[in-house]
Amino acid sequence: MKSAVIVFPGINRERDMARALTLISGRAPAMVWHAETALPAGTDLVVIPGGFSYGDYLRCGAIAARAPIMDAVRAHAERGGLVLAICNGFQIACEAGLLPGVLMRNAQLKFICRDVFLRVERSDTAFSRGYNAGQVIRVPVAHGEGNYAADAETVARLEAEGRVLYRYVAPDGSLDPAWNHNGATNAIAGILNERRNVLGMMPHPENHVEAAMGCTDGRGLFAGLVDHVARAA
Repeated sequence: MKSAVIVFPGINRERDMARALTLISGRAPAMVWHAETALPAGTDLVVIPGGFSYGDYLRCGAIAARAPIMDAVRAHAERGGLVLAICNGFQIACEAGLLPGVLMRNAQLKFICRDVFLRVERSDTAFSRGYNAGQVIRVPVAHGEGNYAADAETVARLEAEGRVLYRYVAPDGSLDPAWNHNGATNAIAGILNERRNVLGMMPHPENHVEAAMGCTDGRGLFAGLVDHVARAA
């Protein structure tokens, strides 16, 4: 799998993502600076990583969404290429029109940095084939504006079309407001675009891929992507 990680000023999770991709795919990703206008030839997966692009000025992701490289990312997605947008990347993807909705301030107006539990809602996508539908995984979050919101029509369409891929749940997999740490609508932690080739999610699976971290639940997402690309070749 040939991947590319987009690097913006203020992004701070690009090396974590590069390490996870290298460990699981066996191939180091290209690191693409935001001022570039093209992706490396043959790119299968583009990753927009987490952090604080441009210091989160204006709105989180609003400036990064207008960077020169984003035209190439949008074109990649329009061709059916895979895009994984994590945390600040999710915010950027929404601002760039790759995904619907917005990420608002956390309900308690506090920065959240802890492990959370996610339920995998379906296993038949490139971003979830490494898991079983209904499986509960543990991954970390670190954000101040992860409260997913959209108008009622958009949320209803996401739900009806099976585009909510990951949802915040209690450890037993049940929906519980106490475990929806940022107050996201319908406990939404990750959504897909209409073609299901773009995923935006707030949690950081790249930080749970090595046993030294005490949990490897994030590996399934990346292993599934590698398998998907291999099968499509």
